[in-house]
Amino acid sequence: MKEGIHPKYEKTTIHCACGNEIETKSTEKDIRVEICSACHPFYTGNRSRLVDKGGRVERFKKKYGM
Repeated sequence: MKEGIHPKYEKTTIHCACGNEIETKSTEKDIRVEICSACHPFYTGNRSRLVDKGGRVERFKKKYGM
């Protein structure tokens, strides 16, 4: 590997919006995410926390008079 062209690879913390913190290594200093494996519905099995996509079903029903 050439010297001086690679970014520093150091310890960092990933902060999730749910409050979970994960220690890892990265070239970024501090990483903030909206959703992580601790709060994602796919991994937790909790489907009630899914984000509503702007009432798509309600808009469809209203549009077609259902």
